[in-house]
Amino acid sequence: MLAWIILASFFAFIFILYLVSPLLSPVIVELENTHILVTGGSSGIGKSLAILAVKRGAKVTIVARNKSKLEEAQKDILSHAKNDSKDQVQIVSVDLSKDLDEVQKAFEKAESVFGPIQILINCAGTSTPGRFEDLPILDFQKMLNINYMSAVHATRAVIAGMKSRCSGRIVFVSSQAGQIGLYGFTSYSASKFALRGLAEALQME
Repeated sequence: MLAWIILASFFAFIFILYLVSPLLSPVIVELENTHILVTGGSSGIGKSLAILAVKRGAKVTIVARNKSKLEEAQKDILSHAKNDSKDQVQIVSVDLSKDLDEVQKAFEKAESVFGPIQILINCAGTSTPGRFEDLPILDFQKMLNINYMSAVHATRAVIAGMKSRCSGRIVFVSSQAGQIGLYGFTSYSASKFALRGLAEALQME
């Protein structure tokens, strides 16, 4: 009898694993004409991801605070566009870390041009290295605002629409410092650990 119970439990486990496997291994999304919004898209990893996206035909919105840097990045990204389209990349200048209402309005404006945001890539971030005792306290708040709260606001601005459409992807770009604490990066590591916690908890929800 015990053997049958163990066998039944095993097959039940395999069946449940089969049901949840699509969640653990999502289907690759076709990026052609997909609206992708990249925060921190004016430089670094964010800009590189935007370039990869336009090469595959995506419509890309890059978001950052500095409008002049956004305009320069837009020109560079457009030079890699799949179809030489000048309408494949738009820019949004907004401070993601401060006010959720402003972020929502900015994202709605972007959606009025390219349609619903189908993929959000949270890439906005900065780093201020320094030993714990040497860093001004305001630097800790700055790291949390830019590296963590920016992602919170951006995600809150898109998640309701994604849920209503039963479709969408949210990406959080972290760092090695978000996996293990690094000497001289107490403020940065803490903010990246917070980002990782947000991503993991949100995935469960």
